[in-house]
Amino acid sequence: MSLTYTTVPLQVKGVNLNLSTIHTLNSNPPILFLHGFGSCKEDLADLVIHPSLQKHGFIAFDAPGCGHSTSDNLSATNIPFLVATAEAVLKYFEITTFHLIGHSMGGLTALILAHENQNRVLSFIDIKGNLAPEDCFLSRQIFTFPTDDAEAFFDEFIDRTRKAKSYGSALYASTLRARVRAGAVRPIFESMVHLSDYGELMEKFLGLPCPKMFMFGEENRGLSYLGHLEEEERVELAMVEGSGHFPMYSNPVEMYRRIAAFLDRIQ
Repeated sequence: MSLTYTTVPLQVKGVNLNLSTIHTLNSNPPILFLHGFGSCKEDLADLVIHPSLQKHGFIAFDAPGCGHSTSDNLSATNIPFLVATAEAVLKYFEITTFHLIGHSMGGLTALILAHENQNRVLSFIDIKGNLAPEDCFLSRQIFTFPTDDAEAFFDEFIDRTRKAKSYGSALYASTLRARVRAGAVRPIFESMVHLSDYGELMEKFLGLPCPKMFMFGEENRGLSYLGHLEEEERVELAMVEGSGHFPMYSNPVEMYRRIAAFLDRIQ
């Protein structure tokens, strides 16, 4: 399979978007991938060449204000807006049912999308998406390092991130300027923190009727809620060794193996 790159013009909640998308579709329900903050639609593009995943279609896009997508109102870029954007993309490609994978910010967006479209989501792989307040180790910096200067905050955020002694962090920081517009950072981060603190995300995740996997890097094995998830019969835990918040950067071989095995089991 080969990927098709398309720029999709959409209007979402009165905001004009030009979304940079990649896709390859067939007769099977596709995988919709939602990337994390500062990441990109290509983060899981190897799905289309992985031998065990050839039967699945694939759709991904750079979120508004990120990557090669454009928006005429960056201040609108919060999680509910990203959910509405994902719904508009599904409508554009005439997708009724789909498998869902989301990483970090994309995992949170995917969780709300799945919660609001439970009869359409066939499975959900949550790659360290927010489920609790403790997950806001990046986004909460909008409050712990307050400033009214969006550019200055982003510069300092990048500097802190590249110096973090964490798997994949320096690589991630090296591309942040190219992948996120500074004006989108505050609305995204504030929305992520609010939902993580007050959005009952764990309840929403456990309440989804579809098969679910929660994937995390071994660096995050101390998360307080992993024991709770492990007790749930309808949730599969997948720890990726030699990885932190970005398994697609640190150990993609193991990440794809776990994704493929999960999807094969639920067919």
